[in-house]
Amino acid sequence: MVDKSMSIGQVLSMDRGTAPIMMSFGMHCLGCPHATMESLEDACAAHGANVDELVHQLNEYFANKGE
Repeated sequence: MVDKSMSIGQVLSMDRGTAPIMMSFGMHCLGCPHATMESLEDACAAHGANVDELVHQLNEYFANKGE
Protein backbone atom coordinates (compact mmCIF):
# COMPACT_ATOMS: atom_id res chain seq x y z
CA MET A 1 0.00 0.00 0.00
CA VAL A 2 1.28 3.43 -0.99
CA ASP A 3 1.16 6.35 1.44
CA LYS A 4 2.10 10.00 1.04
CA SER A 5 5.27 9.69 3.12
CA MET A 6 6.84 7.32 0.55
CA SER A 7 9.31 8.68 -1.99
CA ILE A 8 8.75 8.63 -5.73
CA GLY A 9 11.72 6.28 -5.96
CA GLN A 10 10.17 3.82 -3.51
CA VAL A 11 6.94 3.68 -5.49
CA LEU A 12 8.80 3.26 -8.78
CA SER A 13 10.84 0.43 -7.29
CA MET A 14 7.61 -1.35 -6.38
CA ASP A 15 6.40 -1.14 -10.00
CA ARG A 16 7.71 1.00 -12.87
CA GLY A 17 4.16 0.95 -14.29
CA THR A 18 3.30 3.67 -11.78
CA ALA A 19 5.33 6.21 -13.76
CA PRO A 20 2.46 7.27 -16.07
CA ILE A 21 0.25 7.94 -13.04
CA MET A 22 2.85 10.18 -11.44
CA MET A 23 3.56 11.89 -14.75
CA SER A 24 -0.15 12.70 -15.08
CA PHE A 25 0.25 14.66 -11.83
CA GLY A 26 3.06 16.78 -13.32
CA MET A 27 6.00 14.73 -12.07
CA HIS A 28 7.94 14.42 -15.30
CA CYS A 29 11.48 14.09 -13.99
CA LEU A 30 11.09 10.79 -12.16
CA GLY A 31 14.77 10.01 -12.52
CA CYS A 32 16.05 13.20 -10.89
CA PRO A 33 17.86 13.01 -7.52
CA HIS A 34 14.86 14.49 -5.71
CA ALA A 35 12.79 11.44 -6.67
CA THR A 36 14.81 9.27 -4.31
CA MET A 37 14.56 11.67 -1.37
CA GLU A 38 11.33 13.62 -1.78
CA SER A 39 8.08 12.24 -0.38
CA LEU A 40 4.99 12.05 -2.57
CA GLU A 41 3.52 14.75 -0.35
CA ASP A 42 6.48 17.08 -0.92
CA ALA A 43 6.54 16.35 -4.65
CA CYS A 44 2.83 17.11 -4.96
CA ALA A 45 3.28 20.35 -3.06
CA ALA A 46 6.09 21.35 -5.43
CA HIS A 47 4.01 20.48 -8.49
CA GLY A 48 0.68 21.83 -7.25
CA ALA A 49 -0.92 18.38 -7.28
CA ASN A 50 -3.36 16.69 -4.89
CA VAL A 51 -1.40 14.10 -2.91
CA ASP A 52 -4.52 12.30 -1.65
CA GLU A 53 -5.74 11.77 -5.21
CA LEU A 54 -2.30 10.59 -6.33
CA VAL A 55 -2.09 8.07 -3.47
CA HIS A 56 -5.63 6.91 -4.25
CA GLN A 57 -4.80 6.34 -7.93
CA LEU A 58 -1.54 4.55 -7.11
CA ASN A 59 -3.26 2.23 -4.63
CA GLU A 60 -6.04 1.61 -7.15
CA TYR A 61 -3.38 0.66 -9.71
CA PHE A 62 -1.88 -1.90 -7.32
CA ALA A 63 -5.30 -3.24 -6.32
CA ASN A 64 -6.31 -3.73 -9.95
CA LYS A 65 -2.97 -5.31 -10.77
CA GLY A 66 -3.64 -8.04 -8.23
CA GLU A 67 -6.96 -9.05 -9.80
